[in-house]
Amino acid sequence: VAFGDSITEGAGATQSKAMSWPDQLQRLLAASPRGRCWAVANAGISGNRLLSMRRGPNALARFERDVLSVPGATHVVFLEGINDIGAPNDPQNAHEKVTAAQIIGAHRQLLARARAAGLKVIVGTLLPYEGAAYANAAGEQQRQAVNRWILDNARLYDAVIEFDAAMQEPGKPNVMRLAWQIGDHLHPNDAGYTAMAKAALPVVLGQGCGR
Repeated sequence: VAFGDSITEGAGATQSKAMSWPDQLQRLLAASPRGRCWAVANAGISGNRLLSMRRGPNALARFERDVLSVPGATHVVFLEGINDIGAPNDPQNAHEKVTAAQIIGAHRQLLARARAAGLKVIVGTLLPYEGAAYANAAGEQQRQAVNRWILDNARLYDAVIEFDAAMQEPGKPNVMRLAWQIGDHLHPNDAGYTAMAKAALPVVLGQGCGR
């Protein structure tokens, strides 16, 4: 189960061609002799957050419904938190500001709940977003802190997908690859989602099949 926000749902992708990164990952797995045992469920919701209720219930609230209740699920990929960092920069949402520690705490909760249900857990680092409408220097510090925690604590997970490194503009690591985004500095385009799927492929294949 790919669990996240608009970047998992596939905002900005050509929907008629199923170009989200989970859709493309499914096709890459099907084309690999070692990947044909996999099916990918997309549980991304645009605008979703880990902690605040906005577009749909937050990740903590919907985890039971959207991940733990998926029949036959063996693994979950977490990629969420950038909306918690950025969206409260709008003055009308200022009361929803969170800290990097709170985002990390939500990750720990989801990890514990997945483990208790017998699922293996893969986590993705948060993508570069400098230039996005809700980006600022404080938010970038939070993103870096969350990604640093993920990498420093990789042993807690079954695997890590380095989406951050895969999507950086050469020479500008805080910026999403310009040729791979739709122009808002937040959402990949079809080519960007292809790059994400290719980054995820060897990590998922490395899990083998089943539990």
